[in-house]
Amino acid sequence: MIRIVIAEDQRMLLGALASLLDLEEDMKVVGKASNGEEAVELVKLHQPDICIMDIEMPIKSGLDAAEELKGLNCKVMILTTFARPGYFERAIKAGTHGYLLKDSPSEELASSIRSIIAGRRIYAPELVDDAYAEVNPLTEREKTVLALIADGKNTKEIAGELYLTTGTVRNYISVILDKLGVKNRIEAITRFNEKGWFK
Repeated sequence: MIRIVIAEDQRMLLGALASLLDLEEDMKVVGKASNGEEAVELVKLHQPDICIMDIEMPIKSGLDAAEELKGLNCKVMILTTFARPGYFERAIKAGTHGYLLKDSPSEELASSIRSIIAGRRIYAPELVDDAYAEVNPLTEREKTVLALIADGKNTKEIAGELYLTTGTVRNYISVILDKLGVKNRIEAITRFNEKGWFK
């Protein structure tokens, strides 16, 4: 019997997924969580074979929870509406065994779970294509500068925090806007966020 914990913050979807999987003869849902923190607790409590996790949840995201569960004897499968290369990249680094989109057919979910339990990794093909097609263009330093901009810091504050001159920070910002193909800081933050590149 494949023992499953599901983490999904939309209650109706959580209930539907649990009911759907409980109909499978070889599967049993042993825990239902509405956020990443609960998911981690339920995995430690029930020690399931697999945890199916949404990404954008309150308190702790699915990716944060997946990173926390890495190394435990429980496989993690991401089930989300977000086909963002940055999310997929982070999910791979967290050691997840699957990443499916919510618009996949329902029978695909059960067969993917069985494949993952058998030792395979299952990723939505369009994500694999996107991941190779689009790489985050920013250097680590540029990512740091953009993260500080997103935190609401101005050029002078960023310069102080990173021990740089304001001129150097302005140069970094200019390069960031150029690399992301945007006109201003707000657009840069939006584009970076849309790609799922913020950690």
